[in-house]
Amino acid sequence: MVSGSVAVILLIVAIILIVVCTSKLQINAFVVLIAVAFLYGLAIGLPLLSGKDASGKAFTGVVDLIKNGFGGTLSSIGIVIIAGTIIGTILEKTGAALSITQAILRIVGNNRAPMAMSIAGYVVSIPVFCDSGFVILSPLNKALSAKTGVSMTTMAVALGTGLHSTHLLVPPTPGPIAAAANLNADLGTVIAVGAVVAIFSAVAGYFWATKFAVKYKIEAKATESYEDLIAKYRKLPGAFHSMLPLLTPIILIVLSSVASFPTKPFGDGDMVKFLRFIGDPVTALILGVFMAITLVPSGSKGIAVKDWMGEGVLSSALILAITGAGGSFGLVLRSSPMVGFIGDTLAQYKIGVFLPFLLAMALKTAQGSGTVSLVTTSAIMAPLIGGLGLSPIITVLAIGSGAGIVSHANDSYFWVVSQFSGMPVNVAYKTWVSATAVQGLAAFILTFVLSFFI
Repeated sequence: MVSGSVAVILLIVAIILIVVCTSKLQINAFVVLIAVAFLYGLAIGLPLLSGKDASGKAFTGVVDLIKNGFGGTLSSIGIVIIAGTIIGTILEKTGAALSITQAILRIVGNNRAPMAMSIAGYVVSIPVFCDSGFVILSPLNKALSAKTGVSMTTMAVALGTGLHSTHLLVPPTPGPIAAAANLNADLGTVIAVGAVVAIFSAVAGYFWATKFAVKYKIEAKATESYEDLIAKYRKLPGAFHSMLPLLTPIILIVLSSVASFPTKPFGDGDMVKFLRFIGDPVTALILGVFMAITLVPSGSKGIAVKDWMGEGVLSSALILAITGAGGSFGLVLRSSPMVGFIGDTLAQYKIGVFLPFLLAMALKTAQGSGTVSLVTTSAIMAPLIGGLGLSPIITVLAIGSGAGIVSHANDSYFWVVSQFSGMPVNVAYKTWVSATAVQGLAAFILTFVLSFFI
């Protein structure tokens, strides 16, 4: 096997290869990650197949590392990702996302429409991909812009950054939950602390929208008025009912984490066992799916069970593939001599939490996908955090912060935000790209402060 320093050089080559293949050559990230895992494992001198050495000690070959990494990752979060996607699909189809936004509007007022859309984006993007969330809420965003006279640029940046904040920092969104799984971070704590960091990020994005993006006036081209849009859904589910499929799994997961604290706040009896069972992410998200089904009108139950659930499962396929491939790459990295070398070398420089942040930022900016950045960076960092003295929770949040910087032309979300809001590309570069940089930096600043306490 090669030395630790050579393994690090080969890792840099592997990262460059991932970036070039996914961004320049437009090769699917799943194929790239699996191929790079094979190439890196062979390059550092791992055995091709599993077996035993002359002393009878077992060793694992590249093929089994890749299979075990893929299966091991999906065994812990695969069901969670699928269930979360199904919940998001049902929220969209039933109009529950609009109901949540209506409730927020009633609280903050129509004169604060950008704030309402930012908050709505923050909430909706917890189970829904930010791209899908923007598409779902875009007609309402346009209608509110036309009704209130607020520039569509401000509305788009406010909604987009609200969605972006929880998409990168709060499980059960696939990227953060995959990073938490790779780093063995307590999921309930990641949700609780990530939600706070995401608020800071969303607020930064909102102020950027209202103080900077407001300079660029774009008139909304709404095809429907606000009233017509709401009327199209006939009877929307209630706001509290709409929130239940989102809040219930999150509360259960957090309670399970609290029950496992060393201080034993709930004791150590049957109550704790029950909370740990019902608060397991798989149990909690499946309960969320059943709660989401209660949003469906009685006449559409069959369609929801047959078509909407199927659509949610299909939508989750790509992220499952990428997440599993990231797990394969991560397990190969854990078997590399670069683990000890990087830990020993970087520990003396006290770079700490800046390493995952900068690595995630470089990957996101270069290849475009925040989810790929989260999965890949967490796979690289997993074997290193012990030697660097990093908290798994803080590392997840540092990666999520970096994975938001910056969204530009190689990111599909850049085009969703600009095209659905009618922003010219040059205006999107001035307002949207800068907004994602501001909110990513804001998230990291708070993460850095929290690193002294967690």
